[in-house]
Amino acid sequence: MAFNDFERAVNNKALDCFIEQRRPPEHIRPQLDIGYEVNAQTVDVFEIRPDWKDNTVIRRKPVARVKFVRTEEQWRLYWMRGNLKWYAYEPDHLHSTLQSALKTVNTDALCCFFG
Repeated sequence: MAFNDFERAVNNKALDCFIEQRRPPEHIRPQLDIGYEVNAQTVDVFEIRPDWKDNTVIRRKPVARVKFVRTEEQWRLYWMRGNLKWYAYEPDHLHSTLQSALKTVNTDALCCFFG
C-alpha cells in the first residue's frame, strides 16, 4: 500500500530537509547534485551528474535506499556495494522514522553512502 496524504507530506518534508542539507552550492549543481525518488514505499537517494564522456547525458548514482515495512511500522536502510547490490546498513538498519534513517545517511559514519 502506498503512503496516504499525511504520510506523504511528512516524508516529503523530511526528504526536502535532507536534500537541502546535502546539496552543493548552486554554481556546482550542474556538475553534481543530489535528488530522490519515491516509488510505493521505497525511497531512493542518488547523486546526479553528467556523464564523463558526454555532458548531455545525465547519470544517477545510487546513494541510499530506505524501505518502509508497514507490517512492522519500521524503515529499513540499505546501501549499495561495489557489486551493485543493496545491503542492509549495519549496525543501524532499522529506524522508526524516515527522518531518523536520513540522519544516519547524512552522518555516514562508515562512509558507505557518500564515501
